[in-house]
Amino acid sequence: MKEKRSIAAILFISLLLFASDSHSLPLSTSGRWVVDDASGQRVKLACVNWISHLQAMVVEGLHKRPLREIAGGITAMGFNCVRLTWATYMFTRPSYGNRSVAESLGGLGLSEAKEGVARNNPELLNLSLVEAYEAVVDELGRHGVMVVLDNHVSKPKWCCAEDDGNGFFGDKYFHPKEWLQGLTKVAHRFKDKSQVVAMSMRNELRGPNQTEHIWYKQIRKGGRTIHSINPNLLVIVSGLEFDTDLSFLKQKPLKLKLPNKVVFEAHWYSFSSITGGVEWTEQPLNQICDNRTEWFESGAAFVGTGSNPAPFFLSEFGIDLRGVNPRDNRFFGCFLAFVAQRDLDWALWTLQGSYYYRDGVVGQEETYGVLDYNWDKPRNPKFLKRIRILQDILQDPNSNVSKYHLIFHPRSGRCVSVKGEGQDQIHGRNCKKGSRWSHDGNGGAIRLMGSGLCLKAVGDGLPAKLSTDCSSPQARWKLISKSKLHIAAMDEQGKPLCLDGKNSNSSSILTRTCICALQDGDDSDLACLKNPQRQWFKFVPSNLP
Repeated sequence: MKEKRSIAAILFISLLLFASDSHSLPLSTSGRWVVDDASGQRVKLACVNWISHLQAMVVEGLHKRPLREIAGGITAMGFNCVRLTWATYMFTRPSYGNRSVAESLGGLGLSEAKEGVARNNPELLNLSLVEAYEAVVDELGRHGVMVVLDNHVSKPKWCCAEDDGNGFFGDKYFHPKEWLQGLTKVAHRFKDKSQVVAMSMRNELRGPNQTEHIWYKQIRKGGRTIHSINPNLLVIVSGLEFDTDLSFLKQKPLKLKLPNKVVFEAHWYSFSSITGGVEWTEQPLNQICDNRTEWFESGAAFVGTGSNPAPFFLSEFGIDLRGVNPRDNRFFGCFLAFVAQRDLDWALWTLQGSYYYRDGVVGQEETYGVLDYNWDKPRNPKFLKRIRILQDILQDPNSNVSKYHLIFHPRSGRCVSVKGEGQDQIHGRNCKKGSRWSHDGNGGAIRLMGSGLCLKAVGDGLPAKLSTDCSSPQARWKLISKSKLHIAAMDEQGKPLCLDGKNSNSSSILTRTCICALQDGDDSDLACLKNPQRQWFKFVPSNLP
């Protein structure tokens, strides 16, 4: 009973916190930002994926916890949005969508899952699959959670493979007319639900049949179809090559004339490469971080930059939250630095800790799931602390506050801060309370704003300090590695010392001999396979009051 009261209290507090940061709907775009249509204030999409596109076509987890508890838990973990997946056939083919939840689970032989839904969500058991999906959307709305409806596949099944028949227009299960029919039905059905703020036209277009010519033709049709039915919705556009490639837009813009409603999306995982990501463990990490960041920027994220930027939604990313995947572990610090610096909208893969039925396996665990196998609690609370900076708005296009920098340590999720009565202790803390810094440029001083003090390296293995001496070599900092994530100053002997976060369990900020970092005339980091992430720090711009 005590545990149930504690859960209820957490959910109640989370609702109060969300209400204090609420905004009106619908949403629109302004330059590279998603904004509140009425006020023009920025709204940041900090989403988690939750899926309903597998064979059962039942939103995952309803056999484990009551729907209201799952929805409340989403806000308690800091997410304000769900990217909710759906399969075309569920809405276009009555033989799919008209099945009841009980019939769908029973037809797959999932008796335990059926009993679990009857126990935790009995009101959903005899609803049709479409009605149950709508009930989830309604419950999310009651908890103040925005919803992005994502057309993930046509035929319900796990995604994605090159040859699964769901990859591109004209593939075995992916009929363009039926796809448009599905978009039409979904746009109509959810038209009056204000929590539904966007529709993503299709997940991860791919396969041997993909062409740019057909992409332009069908994406324009899909966007116009959604907009004609519900002009309030954001229309989210995915690219090619498993949603990693929008580079062709540099030569030929989409020209989808839906004023202030078009958002582009892409995905980024450690395995988002033709090698499957082996480079993250087989190449120097500073080098591969620089290479892969440039690849993602030039292939997709560029749409949010330049003279005519558009909003860019990083609609899938994630890692094995057990912490046992070396590629994911080396990728994620690099990823966090980039996304925090750019202050992107995003959707984490994924909420579910387990599945009813996936790839022929009953009750398969999802190790990328933010919830544990039984949907009781977060799988990895430290991970949630690491992404906390991404959940906050960092850059406000309407702010009158002068730009400053947070100094973010991706490995811990903390920001460099000053504490102590004499402002003499440098440590890492929650980025909401992080100190504000200015940097005089590469090789310049890092100054604590509002004071005459600057950051100084004292010695190898010693804590960084604040000083009034901002012109000495020990107080002049520059980026010295290929990743541009090592921040170093010289000690009295002319040896570079890097800021060092020590480890993820300590808040101390030291200066130490740089790990795998370039020095003048030295290319040692191009051959170094050590893991330098404890020394990775990122200047993250902000202008929040």
